[in-house]
Amino acid sequence: MARQDLSGKVVVITGASSGFGKGAARRFAREGCSLVLAARRGNLLDELARECRSLGAPALAIEADVSDRERVARLASAALAEYGRIDIWVNNAGVGAIGPFEDIPLEDQAKVVETNLLGTLYGSFHAYRQFRQQGSGILINIASELGRETVPYYAAYTASKHGVIGLCDSLRQEVKQAGQENIHICAIMPTAHDTPFFDHVANYSGHEVRPPTPLHDPENVADAILAAARDPSNEDIVGWDGAIKIAAKRFLPGAADAVMARMMHKTQMGAPPATNSPGAVHSPVQDGTEVSGGRRAKG
Repeated sequence: MARQDLSGKVVVITGASSGFGKGAARRFAREGCSLVLAARRGNLLDELARECRSLGAPALAIEADVSDRERVARLASAALAEYGRIDIWVNNAGVGAIGPFEDIPLEDQAKVVETNLLGTLYGSFHAYRQFRQQGSGILINIASELGRETVPYYAAYTASKHGVIGLCDSLRQEVKQAGQENIHICAIMPTAHDTPFFDHVANYSGHEVRPPTPLHDPENVADAILAAARDPSNEDIVGWDGAIKIAAKRFLPGAADAVMARMMHKTQMGAPPATNSPGAVHSPVQDGTEVSGGRRAKG
């Protein structure tokens, strides 16, 4: 597929109020795309929509929790009512919960799966149906390196990201069987990046949240999202260490599991003590409003 000119393309982005989604929205705005921005924090969405308009891009802000299938259906309907088509849909919204499996409340773990996996499934469903009707479209699902490998203390998050990768792989097979050469299913698989994820994560570890290392620049993931829209590929692992970890999991699974388990245990369970917190799993928090969480600067 030839590299696309994105000017005028209609782009839906979930989880746009911070992190990768916010970074991607700014890039698409500079390309002259028409944007539909979704997240739970409506005030931040409104600010971002105004910023995108100042860059010359039409932008619609829709407050939505992607774990609610009706809200996702209304998001798709709003995009079509405003622009008449959808060219690119980015499923980016996500939450996480850290801690021993038995210590994380079941309702928190279920909400992680509902947001990360079901939210991606809902968005993919509406985007894919529209793409089939149009005969073209690009679905970009933000997964994780943990969609292909594992660590302890992130069980529900890891399960949800494995599900996202499985969804992408299966949909890609359906696209091929249907002969839909102009529909593309892309999975972005970031390693640990310095986004507000670590401000928003539910924490039941008994210790302060300590991100894994190396911690990468989240603008690189925003660049990867834009690159997938211009020249779609099946998968893109963002962060040099991700490719190494995934290869190790594939070819030396026992050794990789042991090494990753020791590293994550030392990282998270060696952090200073802290009280438990549900973070932003069930409802949004005010902290963490930018693309970066600012941890790399502090380090």
